[in-house]
Amino acid sequence: MIQPVDILNFFSICVIIFMSITLHEYSHGFVATKLGDPTPKASGRLSLNPLTHIDIFGTIILPVLLIALSGGRVAFGYAKPVPINPYHFKNPKRDMLWVGLAGPAVNFLIALLLTGLLKVSNYMFIPEIIIEGILINLILGIFNLVPIPPLDGSRVLSALLPYKLSYSYLKMETIGSFALILLIMIGFFRWFLLPTVSYTFSLLNIKAAI
Repeated sequence: MIQPVDILNFFSICVIIFMSITLHEYSHGFVATKLGDPTPKASGRLSLNPLTHIDIFGTIILPVLLIALSGGRVAFGYAKPVPINPYHFKNPKRDMLWVGLAGPAVNFLIALLLTGLLKVSNYMFIPEIIIEGILINLILGIFNLVPIPPLDGSRVLSALLPYKLSYSYLKMETIGSFALILLIMIGFFRWFLLPTVSYTFSLLNIKAAI
C-alpha cells in the first residue's frame, strides 16, 4: 500500500527536478544574453517558467522511470536545450565555455545552498527532501560536465580545442546522444556518477546513504 509520505516525497522530488532543470537552462540563456546573443530571449526561453523548458521524455518520462526502477535512489532528467547562436558573441570559443559552465555551476550552487540549509536546520527540517535536492543537483552538475555532445561538458571541451577539431567534435551530437544512452544502460550511474556524488557528500559532511 502506498503511504501518503511516499506520495509527498515523490511529488517533492518531481518539483525539485523541474526547478533544478529550469534554473540550469535559464542560466545558459542568461549568460548567453549577457554575452550578446539575443537568441534565448527571442525564442522565449529566457524564462523561469518550467513549462517553457519541458521535454516530454527528458523532463517527465525519464525521471519517473528512474525513480520507479531505482526505488527512489536515482532521479535524473533534462530539459529542452536553450537555443544559442555563438556567432553573436565577440569571442565565440571563450564565451561558449562560460555558457556551457553556467548550467552546472548553478546546480552546484543550489547544492551548496541546500547543504547550508541542512546544516542550519540540524537535520530537523524535512532532511530527506533537502538531501534529495542536493543529490539531484549534484547529479545534474556532474553529469552535464561529461564531455560528450550534447552535454555542457562538450561545450567546455570544444572551447579548448582548435577550431577545426572543435567543429568536427560538436558535429558528433547524434552519436553522442546514443553514447549517453549506452552509458546509462551499462551502469554509468552505478559505477561513476553515484560514487562521485557519494564522495562529494562525504566532503560536505552530509549523513546520507547514496
